[in-house]
Amino acid sequence: MSEADYQAPSEPADPADVGRTDPLVQLSLQQLRQRASMKWRAHPADVLPLWVAEMDVPLAPAIADALHRAVTLGDTGYPYGTAYAEAFASFAARRWQWNGLRVENTAVVPDVMMGIVEILRLITSPGDAVVVCSPVYPPFYAFVSHDGRHIIEAGLGPDLRIHLGALEDAFVRARRHGRRAAFLMSNPHNPTGVVHTRTELEAVAALALSHGVRVVSDEIHAPLALRGAHFTPFLSVPGSEDGFTVTSASKAWNLAGLKAAVAIAGTGAAKDLRRMPEEVGHGPSHLGVLAHTVAFLDATDWLDELLVGLDANRSLLGKLIEEHLPDVRYTPPQSTYLAWLDCTRLGLHDDNPTSGPGIVSDLAGPARMFFDEARVAVSSGHVFGTGGAACVRLNFATTPAILRQALTRMGRAIKRSDAPGRT
Repeated sequence: MSEADYQAPSEPADPADVGRTDPLVQLSLQQLRQRASMKWRAHPADVLPLWVAEMDVPLAPAIADALHRAVTLGDTGYPYGTAYAEAFASFAARRWQWNGLRVENTAVVPDVMMGIVEILRLITSPGDAVVVCSPVYPPFYAFVSHDGRHIIEAGLGPDLRIHLGALEDAFVRARRHGRRAAFLMSNPHNPTGVVHTRTELEAVAALALSHGVRVVSDEIHAPLALRGAHFTPFLSVPGSEDGFTVTSASKAWNLAGLKAAVAIAGTGAAKDLRRMPEEVGHGPSHLGVLAHTVAFLDATDWLDELLVGLDANRSLLGKLIEEHLPDVRYTPPQSTYLAWLDCTRLGLHDDNPTSGPGIVSDLAGPARMFFDEARVAVSSGHVFGTGGAACVRLNFATTPAILRQALTRMGRAIKRSDAPGRT
């Protein structure tokens, strides 16, 4: 299939898109093809990329202005100060009514995953266990195992939410022989888009406290709670005092290429965070710190427009799946711009793929078929760990036109295939 099969206009081509002003309708396919980032360069030009977590949006004007100003001034030196943490604290207070964040209990780190690794080094040792709720963000497996800790999975429940019984069992196994342990939580959960409720987080905190497990919460998708959901910061619930959060503006404002994140310690964990090596703070980019700070302070109107667009795309995706992929089960995410599609009934998956979790570029099962036959790149479910082999993760933070074309291609590929096991 060639790129000529698809034309993405700069203006909405479908009546349903008329009147939309959000960032998701502002760029054409031709403009997006000029990008040099991973999403748009990792695959051939005839592939529509709906995989890695980059959004097809222009930069928020307030962020672009701040970066232009810094470049004009030659302000490209080393980062300094606590403005980033202060901006996030202000955002958290306004957005989630979380007023307990203490700037003195924060540290700027290179990015969320590196911040997580550095925190795990403070509270665990090589050979200790880190619990994750699978299926979950693949780098959890790769980064943790590469640093000498081993993963224990606590599978999500059938409703794709945290299963407290499975989590407690994993905590018991993790603490066996008296070793230290941590729970690395995705909040909101990637890839399912579930927003953990306050009640669920309180239960997690109580379980962790009773079993002596330290919680590290990845809250990079926190600003992306969609209509009908409310995000709760883990460190805002009782019992979380010895936990940590790591977050950034990366996902919500599309700033993955501008490295900077904030690590936050609960009041009982501040002394641990102070042991973080000084050189870790040398990793963030000064321009990254500037961009993320402006995002939390001055680009919230842009974020609100984005959330309206993501909500519209979430609904559109549901309609397109019903039309083109009726055998695929789709639970609309409460947050993020990532959809977890259960393709079990297509009969394309291997319950024991040759590669394990963690390598985001690996393709198998339905993701391999969609890539080869539909020329649509989605993330392969098996890299998200146990429970993911029959699924794919689809990034719907793109133009409605691209989303329509991708789902149309995927539906045609299914019709063409003689996949065994379909019902």
